[in-house]
Amino acid sequence: MIFLSTFHNRIDKKGRVSVPAQFRAVLASKVLANDFQGVVAYQSPINNCIEACGMSRIIKLNERMESLDPYSEERDAFVNSLFGESVQLSFDSDGRILLTEQLMEAAGLKEEATFVGKGEVFEIWEPKAFAAYAKRARNLVKEKRFMMKGPVS
Repeated sequence: MIFLSTFHNRIDKKGRVSVPAQFRAVLASKVLANDFQGVVAYQSPINNCIEACGMSRIIKLNERMESLDPYSEERDAFVNSLFGESVQLSFDSDGRILLTEQLMEAAGLKEEATFVGKGEVFEIWEPKAFAAYAKRARNLVKEKRFMMKGPVS
């Protein structure tokens, strides 16, 4: 299963936001025995938003990091940004997570959040910032659509 679609949810005064039920179902399908039940969230390395995924994705990223030179600046930067700044956010009984102040500030989140499915991960955006990004992304897709030609393997 992968994360698909876009959802808008309110953030309460404590910083709690409900993760869409479809996204929780994807996370549940990937949970291994004794695995963390929740999401791992970190500042996106690409966009001004929060990126989130399950622990299985973090394990895959760790395997990729292990293939890099253990003493390279690049590996250290990736490990610090993706692992050192990640937080494990557990679901409460209502399917909500409590966003940290650092994550909310990094993504410019206040009262609302837009959840965007992106395959193995999902992103949490400030709604107006996402609307602007989505417009730019759609224009890029129109320009570069030829790149998607060819058989799907």
